[in-house]
Amino acid sequence: MINRVVLVGRITKDPMLRKTQSGASVVSFTLACNRRVPSQGQDADFINCVAWNKTADFMAQYVRKGALLGIEGRIQTRNYDDKDGKRVYVTEVVCDSVQFLESKKASAEHAADNVMQPVMTPSYPSEQPQQDTFESDFSSVDSLDIASDDLPF
Repeated sequence: MINRVVLVGRITKDPMLRKTQSGASVVSFTLACNRRVPSQGQDADFINCVAWNKTADFMAQYVRKGALLGIEGRIQTRNYDDKDGKRVYVTEVVCDSVQFLESKKASAEHAADNVMQPVMTPSYPSEQPQQDTFESDFSSVDSLDIASDDLPF
């Protein structure tokens, strides 16, 4: 069986570091990822994620709201009983790795704007000859078109 998740999106708020009783670091966060719906244009999914230990420490120290992140991990479902005795199910991505996908300067500019830019439409090969370098493939910046007022947090 395979359970791998790769996501690219913007973090919806600053991560808060917590410690378990055994001393392990943990950070829970939400990643806003664009979803294309042909009849409705763009929409976003808000995906719950959790990172542990060194990854959690890294995120608490360096990641801020609006940062463009690439995460890799696995989907996990857990459950617990709330204070009323009702069973609550939680599905989240447990991150194995988290990577910054934009420079610190671009991230700061994005946070200052407080409005996410639209995702660039992917370009498809044309009949014109293309350059042999890969730099042109990565020159566009992908981001979300979401104002902070649209976020559920």
